Amino acid sequence: MDANKSSLAQLRKSYERAELDESASAADPLQQFEAWLQQAIAAEVPEPNAMTLATVGPDGRPSTRIVLIKGCDARGIVWYTNYESRKGRELAGNPQAALQFHWVELERVVRIEGRVEQVAAAESDAYYASRPLDSRIGAWASPQSQVIPSRAVLVANAARYGAQYLLNPPRPPHWGGYRLVPDRFEFWQGRKSRLHDRLRYRLAGGAWVRERLAP
Repeated sequence: MDANKSSLAQLRKSYERAELDESASAADPLQQFEAWLQQAIAAEVPEPNAMTLATVGPDGRPSTRIVLIKGCDARGIVWYTNYESRKGRELAGNPQAALQFHWVELERVVRIEGRVEQVAAAESDAYYASRPLDSRIGAWASPQSQVIPSRAVLVANAARYGAQYLLNPPRPPHWGGYRLVPDRFEFWQGRKSRLHDRLRYRLAGGAWVRERLAP
């Protein structure tokens, strides 16, 4: 145990791939985010669309999980999930959340904060219809975040809903999209000697203010 603790304490990495300078960053944080996201995709990093979603429950306890970004435009960042899951219940009570992307290979992190709203039903319908059949059935089969006695429950549910809906399952009423409407972005670029670059954009008076934070 002591040896393991010692080896963890000695883990080091020097970040030297790139830099993030105000003069080279976009004035609009969405443009900066889209540029970094496309660079992550082009670099073929593992799951560049994976993001950590943080919510807070009624007891003040925060929780996080990994979800996948499925849309990004001037209205905000979109993902899809079960509205009755833990995150869905927490967002119903406190519609504020934070997102984080970590592209390890590029030594970059993006943090996004803001209020959350459900996307329009038509938008959820369109995305649901684009999913593979097994994923559409899975949305019916899984009572997400609920306690179940075994995996057999999921298998049985999938078989039942597959037989019921065949090739055309409708979107479950408990499943759909969320959109985070940002009021804060932070872009982190790893730098040597732990003197990392951090640029924060915050919405003030309807305009984005860009400022550098100490690492």
